Order: sequence, then structure tokens, then C-alpha cells
Amino acid sequence: MNHLQDYQEAFITYLENYVQERKPKNLYDPVNYMLKLGGKRLRPVLTLMACDCFETDYTKALDAALSVEVFHNFSLVHDDIMDDAPLRRGKKTVHEKWDINTGILSGDVMLIMAYQLFENYKPDTFQALAKLFSKIATEVCEGQQYDVDFESRDDVTIPEYLKMIEYKTAVLVGGAMKMGAIVAEANTDDQDAIYDFGRFLGIAFQLQDDYLDAFGNPETFGKQVGGDIIENKKTYLYLKAMEFASEADKAKLSEWFSLQPEDTSTKVEHVKQIFIQSGAKAATKEAVEQYTEKAFSLLKMLNIAGEKKKALKQFGLGLMTRNV
Repeated sequence: MNHLQDYQEAFITYLENYVQERKPKNLYDPVNYMLKLGGKRLRPVLTLMACDCFETDYTKALDAALSVEVFHNFSLVHDDIMDDAPLRRGKKTVHEKWDINTGILSGDVMLIMAYQLFENYKPDTFQALAKLFSKIATEVCEGQQYDVDFESRDDVTIPEYLKMIEYKTAVLVGGAMKMGAIVAEANTDDQDAIYDFGRFLGIAFQLQDDYLDAFGNPETFGKQVGGDIIENKKTYLYLKAMEFASEADKAKLSEWFSLQPEDTSTKVEHVKQIFIQSGAKAATKEAVEQYTEKAFSLLKMLNIAGEKKKALKQFGLGLMTRNV
């Protein structure tokens, strides 16, 4: 099993060779700009790692990994337009640097480019990858719509929220791993198990992100702690607090989430206290651990070497014990 750094370096080299000048420039320059912005490259690394797990040269999965990364960045371009976000990874978003129409069209072509990368595989592998990709892409769009719908609802349930983060975030993590297994021609049971491993890990990852947004270390978190609270986002922490808190604290929480004070620090601190006192903070940490354990339980079902199961588990533990 290779080190994570090996997968990252191989992928970044492949990506750099893929990013090239194309015409018309106003269509492709934003694509190249987005792909060069950086990021964790978590999903493509998982594709390569999964392929390696099934005793196959992971470089064979580079096109599938690149497809996952191009699709992920396509979704970010369009998400940024929907959110009217000015920055992405500390740089101007595509629609801010160019304009909204360019963002829409460049995002559209990225989706097509993601599909084109499957053409480099033999027909049966191409078919399996494209079928999985279509399912995932549809669910990511559904997850985004659920997220938008929840902004104007006060009756969002925990199961609804979990479904939203599964579709918006986790299915792409699971799908990235399954693509690696498909390229490696693993059997369908192993393909499904590694998909579920990634899916559960993706849910845990998003719940951990909810938690860190409120309780992360400001020096290492990389973005403003309490950002979700300031934006009145109904995260898992909020929903659990509304489930567990006293009637008085529920009323206070609702009131805080209807306000946009100039001094946000007071709001953040008051809301965090309700999260702690209600048990929502502890419940969110427990949910992260539960979904992480669900992921790890699937490792027993995989027909791969013990050292590779250990590497997958270490990767998962690294994600779940992060402070950023």
C-alpha cells in the first residue's frame, strides 16, 4: 500500500498535465482557474487508494480520479453562484472573477469533461463508471436542493438532514471509492462494501465539519469559527439542540437564529452555550463516532489484505480526529 503523499503527488501531476490552454478562452480559462485553486483532493486520492486496495496499479484509476475532481469542482462553481459566494479557497469565485453567465457555462462544460474521462476505459468499465456517476451526480443535485429548501423551513427533521448531507457530500466520497474498485475489477460485493465505507465516512466527515464550525480551534480551523451560527444554518448541532433543550432555551435559540446582529460574537457564544447545555454538542460527537464505526465495520467484509484494511482505517481515523 502506498502512502497518501504518493497518491496526492501522482494525481496532482496528472491534473497539471490535463489543465491546458483551450479555446474559446472565456470558456476554458475559468475551468483551468478552478482546477488550479487547490483543495484537499480528498476524493481523487480515495479513488486511487481504493484501486490499490484491490491489487491493481492505482495509476490505472487516474482518469476516474480526475473525473471525480472535475465533477466536484463543477458543483462548487455552481454552488458559489447559488450562494453568491465571493471567495473560494481564499481566491475570487469564478462568477466574481468573470461573471455569472461564464460561471454557468464553464460549470456546464466541466460536467461534460468529467464524463469524457471515462472514454479512456474499455467498454464494460466505461459503462459501469458512467452508470455510477449518473446516479451520484443526480443525488448531489438532489442534496443541494434539499439544502436550499431547508433554509426556509423550521420543521427539518434529523433524518431529513442526514439524507441531505448523505446526498450532498457523502455519496461522492463513496462513489469515488467505488470507481477505484470498478477500475480494479473488484467483485460487486466488494464494490458495494467500499462504496458504503466511503458513504458512512462522508456522513461522519460532514457531521464533524458541523461540530468544528462551532467548536473547532480558531487558529487551525481555516475559516471563521461560528460561521454556521452567524448564517443561521440549521446544522445537526442546531437540530439536536431543538430536540433536547428546555422550552426556554428553544425559544432563545429560535430568537438568536432570527437575528443578524452587527456584533456576532455575542450571538455565537450564547448559541454555543445552548448547544453545550442541551447535550447537542455531545450528541454530535457521538454521531460522528457512530458513523465512523459503521464505516469501519464494513472493512471486515472487504476481500483485501489486512494491511490495506488497516490503511483505510487509519485514513478514516485521521479524518475524524482532525481539528481543521
